[in-house]
Amino acid sequence: MVTRATGSRHNVDEADVARFERLGEEWWDTAGPMKALHRFNPVRIAYVRDRLIQHFHPEPAPGRPLKGLKLLDIGCGGGILSEPLARLGAVMTGLDPAPGNVEIAARHAEMQGLAIDYRAITAEELSTTEATYDAVLAMEVVEHVPDMRGFMRTATSLVRPGGMLFAATLNRTLKSFALAIVGAEYVLNWVPRGTHQWEKFVTPQELGEAIEDCGLTVGDQTGVVYNPLSQEWRLSGDMDVNYMMCAERAV
Repeated sequence: MVTRATGSRHNVDEADVARFERLGEEWWDTAGPMKALHRFNPVRIAYVRDRLIQHFHPEPAPGRPLKGLKLLDIGCGGGILSEPLARLGAVMTGLDPAPGNVEIAARHAEMQGLAIDYRAITAEELSTTEATYDAVLAMEVVEHVPDMRGFMRTATSLVRPGGMLFAATLNRTLKSFALAIVGAEYVLNWVPRGTHQWEKFVTPQELGEAIEDCGLTVGDQTGVVYNPLSQEWRLSGDMDVNYMMCAERAV
């Protein structure tokens, strides 16, 4: 069953939502339009996993190191990030404003035997409830919303006291324009053309300030770079293009 939105969509780029919803079953095609995200997935899963373990020290559970932690995946799409984290033991809730994406995610999770609470609602709508989470994930989302600071106010409001926020996005530099748009979209065809708008990219300083203005403390930030020889992504001190950060709310 998919929970559908009935409330606010003011901070949603409807054209972006429609673009991603058109992917349909291709969300899970590792050689299709989302192949770059599938390749990026292992490094972001490891980043989230390791910092959650370091912060929360959950009781060891073989193969399920995140057992019992309540995580919210905002902009979950077809569930590419939610599923692996659920396999690690997390209690996952995934949000996406596109009902089609959520239906794909829910169907795929059911086929995998995973219980994930997928909802076709906005973060703004969820924030009107009393729901809070051990960690909120805003991965590859902030560069797609009309009001980044407004979105971060909403996302951070869903982090419980003592909880964490994770974000991954693209820096607004000439290098990111050359690599993430010209290179990835028009030369290499890694992602569909029009996926990104460079003017919506967010610098680490802008994102960090937006998070800390909401009362959280940024604890870590790292660049992520692609190695064309191994065809793998890895953490790096180079934050000129892709980067991730995490923050904590005081108890």
